[in-house]
Amino acid sequence: MTMAGQLRLALGSDHAGFEQKSAAAAWLGQLGYGVLDMGPLNAERVDYPDFAAAVARQVQGGQADLGILFCGTGIGMAIAANKLSGIRAANCLQVELARLAREHNEANVLTLSARFSTLEQNKAIIQAFLESEPAGGRHAIRVKKISELEREC
Repeated sequence: MTMAGQLRLALGSDHAGFEQKSAAAAWLGQLGYGVLDMGPLNAERVDYPDFAAAVARQVQGGQADLGILFCGTGIGMAIAANKLSGIRAANCLQVELARLAREHNEANVLTLSARFSTLEQNKAIIQAFLESEPAGGRHAIRVKKISELEREC
């Protein structure tokens, strides 16, 4: 398990996820995680692909170890973040899915729903994501195949 103080997390949202993103950033900072808030700075209407890309670029470039994105459903954020090479964004609405996304798929970006999950539910999902590690083995072979698909683009 990775220690909180060692992990750098990039967070972002759209307007629908702004409140939960802001609350999660404060909570994660209190737990000792390094938090990079990639915006937005308020709840005014924004376009989610801009913030998905900002967070994904932090992970892609190594400035952050993992990313966490919030929008109404989490779906649009996952689609947008997954356009960047090396990003494996998983939209998780349950704790077990977050754990499996890290263990089996080496997900490096978590996307969350601010409309269908409460902040407390999302905190539990985040915690599972952060406390899980890639399992390797047969799963690593599959993740390698996913990476090879990126080269086809």
